[in-house]
Amino acid sequence: MTVTASGGADRRNERALWLEAVRDVAPLRDRARPGPIPARPVAPPEKPSVAPPLPAASAGPGFARLADLDRATAERLKRGRRAVEAQLDLHGLTQPEAHRRLTEFVESCYRDGRRCLLIVTGRGLGPDGPGVLKASVPRWLTETSLRQRVLAVATAQPRHGGAGALYVLLRRRR
Repeated sequence: MTVTASGGADRRNERALWLEAVRDVAPLRDRARPGPIPARPVAPPEKPSVAPPLPAASAGPGFARLADLDRATAERLKRGRRAVEAQLDLHGLTQPEAHRRLTEFVESCYRDGRRCLLIVTGRGLGPDGPGVLKASVPRWLTETSLRQRVLAVATAQPRHGGAGALYVLLRRRR
């Protein structure tokens, strides 16, 4: 198609081409004619808002349950600047085995006075989405038996396993 300054000749040519293209077209007899396409309603512009806090058992990006911490301690935990005192790797375990080991590990570390733990769940990226342990461990940490011991949970830094690991900060033993 050529574009000219006048534009009128091109429109006539386009119309002639269109009429030639649809000359043999006949409407279908057994179908009702479609009505006009309704105009889409225009949504009002969204107002900026503050995102709601993540639920305690969410294991999404940037997962953190740090409500009971002062800001400096929370930042040190999220940035991996606290010394990891104990580590548990749950790779290859079934859910019941992993749950039992996690409970025993947290209880043992609490009794020994350890505070900062690293729990490796693995990312578990497969065709069905995130791994079962990656989704289950944060939930298990909020169960009644462990909630009394756990002060905070945050996704680990890449050097400690990133999205496939969690920092767990235990409460001080009384």
